[in-house]
Amino acid sequence: MLQLPHQPLQVAAVPSQRTPAREDQAGPWHSEAVCRRDEAGLFFAPSKEPTAARLAREESAKRVCARCPVMIECQEHALIQPEPYGVWGGLTAAERRVVLARRRRREMELKASSASAGAAGRIAAAG
Repeated sequence: MLQLPHQPLQVAAVPSQRTPAREDQAGPWHSEAVCRRDEAGLFFAPSKEPTAARLAREESAKRVCARCPVMIECQEHALIQPEPYGVWGGLTAAERRVVLARRRRREMELKASSASAGAAGRIAAAG
């Protein structure tokens, strides 16, 4: 992963100030994230990481995510932003791209079906 000199890896592991965090009595969701206690390198790939090492690291990160009380909030954050790197909410960047593509397809199908239903209703009312 390409690291910018002004943004250390640790900062990238948890949402920064740019993220509108959901606030509740306990504070922002990311304050409860289990990954805050783990090494950020587990969630973000070093440059030129071999495939087998990446897969093993991602599985380890997903195990951390699986026991996290804010996994869903983290996942939604990563999908909304969208976060281009790392494991967030138990999903890799590639898995998040698949989820986003499915959401877009589902939205388009819903729009198309509601447009079809609307047209059929107008035809029936006119007849």
